[in-house]
Amino acid sequence: MMEKIKVFIEKVREAKSIAISGHKNLDGDALCSALALMKIIELNFDKKATVIYDGNVPRDLDYVPLRSEIVFHKNIPENAKYDLYILVDYGTRKHLGEVEKYVNAADFVIEFDHHFNDDLVGNLCFDDEEKAATAQVIYDMVKVVNFNINQEIVDLLMLAIITDTGKFKFVRSSDVFKDAAKLVTAGADVGHLMNLLNNKDKKTVLVESKAVSLAEFFMKGRLVIATIHNEDYKKLDGRGDTVLSLLGQVHGVQYIVLLKEQKENRIGVSIRSRQTPINQIAESLGGGGHLCAAGAVVEDSLENVRAKIINAFKGM
Repeated sequence: MMEKIKVFIEKVREAKSIAISGHKNLDGDALCSALALMKIIELNFDKKATVIYDGNVPRDLDYVPLRSEIVFHKNIPENAKYDLYILVDYGTRKHLGEVEKYVNAADFVIEFDHHFNDDLVGNLCFDDEEKAATAQVIYDMVKVVNFNINQEIVDLLMLAIITDTGKFKFVRSSDVFKDAAKLVTAGADVGHLMNLLNNKDKKTVLVESKAVSLAEFFMKGRLVIATIHNEDYKKLDGRGDTVLSLLGQVHGVQYIVLLKEQKENRIGVSIRSRQTPINQIAESLGGGGHLCAAGAVVEDSLENVRAKIINAFKGM
């Protein structure tokens, strides 16, 4: 770990231009980890990194600290070249979106992630699949080096953890609570930060409510599948996490699946489990993720994907 950190410090010190990105369509961990790292570099190296994104940012992340400082990729010159590019929470190369051209052109690439990836992009990799959020991987480095941090960094790291654990519902390791406790000691107000996330559009709430009310139950109530059709998907802001959360509260439910008809014959699949690993089901659909929280995007009809999901859960 220390040897990697020494290289990180060296590369940041040498770089005249630095950019940071997460995966396309930023979620809380990708956005907040990127912004936290941007601020860490500013405070400790007196350098300004540019956070570039592709896709959409959910409305409920509008009030996270430093949100206004991220730059949409179309506002970056096509031929832009960075000495150092840092990727956070990107998953796999296919999730980079339009920022991939900047990554490929960079002199050196560093990554921080907590997803399984057998095709690493970074020249230097801080990866830990045991972590609940990429923010924890970054926080590990902060603790080892004793980097200077401020209230914005503390809040961003905590927000990343809150969002990627489903407000601590998907925690599988005590390390998450240990890091959260240290961040609270450093000044994070968990209640205040959770309230910052209560910022959805009415149309999004109605779409999620509709999906919950029309959900179908299988396997004697142990499997529930909710669907958001294309005409409603256009109104969805984010990944539909509220649908997964609400259905996960139903007594007897062990597996929750959300199907999102992004386009005709293009279905986003989100899968959650109370305890039993389901990442192998996501992998069978061409996706992946964590043991009990995984997903995929499948190029097939909604009916066929639904049938595949039901068949995949048989015997579980």
